[in-house]
Amino acid sequence: MANIRIRNTNERLTKEQEVKSFLDKHDVLYEHWDMNKLPISLHNHFLLSNEEKEEILRIFDDEIRSLANRRSYKEWDVIALSDATPNLDELLKKFEKVHVHTEDEVRAITAGNGIFTIKGEAGYFDVELSPGDVISVPVNTPHFFTLVENRQVVAVRLFIDSSGWVAHPYEDPDFKR
Repeated sequence: MANIRIRNTNERLTKEQEVKSFLDKHDVLYEHWDMNKLPISLHNHFLLSNEEKEEILRIFDDEIRSLANRRSYKEWDVIALSDATPNLDELLKKFEKVHVHTEDEVRAITAGNGIFTIKGEAGYFDVELSPGDVISVPVNTPHFFTLVENRQVVAVRLFIDSSGWVAHPYEDPDFKR
């Protein structure tokens, strides 16, 4: 279950309805998928073969297609990040800079955890995601993504056009890490 930390007040939201209501107010889509569908062998497995990635996509095919149909996404894949990922530190440096996209950034977490830091009306807030959490950060919304301390996550990504999914830097003099 996702939880939120509002940075300027340090307030925390941990109840599902609080989280969903807060994200709805910021036009951030939030859903939760049933992780009981996933075989135990894939629950904490972060170095995935192409076959295992395809298995995740097969298992969540109904959920992926439902979301894709509602939001016009046309492509999807699975990304797995851990200390075994080549050049993980370079990837994280890229992800951890505030940026925007010309389409939504969508992630459905199937293993591990990650944090989206998103700019809202009253400042930045952190959304820590756990297995089953699905988030869609709206187009042109300043944000960045990072991993929690154990540096492990597996996520389904959905795109309108993956070749057009590019991070555009967003300079914000008010942003503080």
